[in-house]
Amino acid sequence: MSKTLTDLPGNTVDASNDPQAEPAVYVEGLRLKYPGEERLMFKDLSFSAARGEKVLLLGPSGCGKSTLLQVLSGMIPRATEVPMKCEAQKLPASWGYVFQDPDTQFCMPFVDEELAFVLENQCVPREQMEERMQAALHAVGLELESLHVKIAHLSQGMKQRLALASALLLEPEVLFLDEPSALLDPEGREQIWTAVKAVSSGRTLIIVEHRIEEMAEYADRVVLFGPDGAILGEGTPADVFARYSRELKEFGIWYPGVWDDYAQSPSGREIFAPLEASSGASSGASSSASSGGSRQDDSFAGDLGTAAQIQNRERLYSGEESGRLNVADFTSAEQSKPAVQLAEFSGKRWDKAVITVQGAEVYPGDFIAIVGPNGAGKSSLLLSLMGLLNAEGRYLLGGEEVPLGKGRRNRKQKERMLRRIGFVFQNPELQFVTERVSDEVAYSLLVDGMSSDEAAEQASRTLERFGLDGKESRHPYQLSTGQKRRLSVATAMARQPAVLLLDEPTFGQDARNTFAILEMCERLRRAGTAIMMVTHEMRIAEQAATHIWEIRQGQLVSCMASPRLAARRAPGFQENGYPPMWSEGEAKEYAAREENKESSGKPYAEVRS
Repeated sequence: MSKTLTDLPGNTVDASNDPQAEPAVYVEGLRLKYPGEERLMFKDLSFSAARGEKVLLLGPSGCGKSTLLQVLSGMIPRATEVPMKCEAQKLPASWGYVFQDPDTQFCMPFVDEELAFVLENQCVPREQMEERMQAALHAVGLELESLHVKIAHLSQGMKQRLALASALLLEPEVLFLDEPSALLDPEGREQIWTAVKAVSSGRTLIIVEHRIEEMAEYADRVVLFGPDGAILGEGTPADVFARYSRELKEFGIWYPGVWDDYAQSPSGREIFAPLEASSGASSGASSSASSGGSRQDDSFAGDLGTAAQIQNRERLYSGEESGRLNVADFTSAEQSKPAVQLAEFSGKRWDKAVITVQGAEVYPGDFIAIVGPNGAGKSSLLLSLMGLLNAEGRYLLGGEEVPLGKGRRNRKQKERMLRRIGFVFQNPELQFVTERVSDEVAYSLLVDGMSSDEAAEQASRTLERFGLDGKESRHPYQLSTGQKRRLSVATAMARQPAVLLLDEPTFGQDARNTFAILEMCERLRRAGTAIMMVTHEMRIAEQAATHIWEIRQGQLVSCMASPRLAARRAPGFQENGYPPMWSEGEAKEYAAREENKESSGKPYAEVRS
């Protein structure tokens, strides 16, 4: 019979919940400022957590939640040199840390080597190591046929549980969890939270998490932060969500039922206060919002460029001089060319097919949500379309075939054609190429031939719309995780590409920024951009996408109209309270197409050809 982790010798944790007992961790009078920033991230902040307490930190993106975890663990300033001072502080005697992206904390290539690395640093005798490894993996529900398996071959959910197991081997008094479910599919999220609950008895947990509906009831206490890093309030989950409903909406923070509110509002912006007004007031950035709150409509998302600007950009259709098509300019998909066509297409890693598409088409104005479990091949599909993985088969952009051969001429032609695509990596740091936030957005615009003045103006407008104004001079790596993600999306959207590929663009975002990204996707879609988005958030697939592609075990297995689209087939759907994501004409067109598919029994790609 396998031992549990708590059976192992020396693994004892003080589980006292006595409010008079000394806290497991605390900081008093914390002041912290990142280099290059004008304002303090924290000003005289005090925070503590009792032994055995489960605390959820909740607040808008960029308010300092992850920074606070690093301060409480001692990573700041020991591992990360950030100027800070405090009146008093207690660090936990032992602690473990689980990041959003588990790959950032692995040191070794194999599972057994990664776990042994932790045990070796604790001077655990070699003969005891395997037993401890097995106990830790069993505690988090990660059953492997062999311990000597490559970490790269594990799914994201398995990697995250491995990261948790690695942290548990430290026998931590306190566990710091920084959005551990951000990159996971629904099954993976259930696995990680089940594992956390299984090993949490007697331990102090301090958690940063945006998906509050999945674990809010598990928390003993919720601490609510404002955008300036100050604590707005705290209490039980039910108490905080009831007492601070106005603040949750004002600052765009996730709260139970926010997706239902979004579904019933004509625009996600109507749920929350204007992005720039709230963030500017809190950060000290200047705010010049005009009366009536129309500032957002004057920014990038509301202004897709003048006709002249659009015509100066690369054409969606090779050889065409008519400019970007608007959704309203065509009444049926058959009257326009597909933006993307795939036939017997496969993407490969190390000469092994990791994603196969027998046939599919994406038209201008389509919003495809790509769903499926971790490791199914969703990201591999986007990487293959971007030419970052070797591929074979037929691949057409705007009716022009993309050469997939390895010759120099093919490579140059492929690079030229793929400039029509905007791409957002799952890890935003993989695409940063400059040392300033403003330069990051302007870079691709300059490469596309835009003048310096135009690029600077477009970059400024884009950063403002994404709530990054005031960050222009910062290095992209100095941004918070959520801000890095917004910058990567802003960089891709600023080009207004013919095809936009996004890999989990909303992970790590608060509610306001999630809905802002979706609305900007919608405006680009209406201007004719074909959007393909990998997401684990089914509410996005249901409420924002026109179609859903499901990928399993490296195969595109189904393509269907989104449930939200189906709900809008009835006349007068906008009067029923649905957001006006699609016009009535579009809804009827898609409905007819779906009925044709259902009656013919033909594959999706054949019906749409």
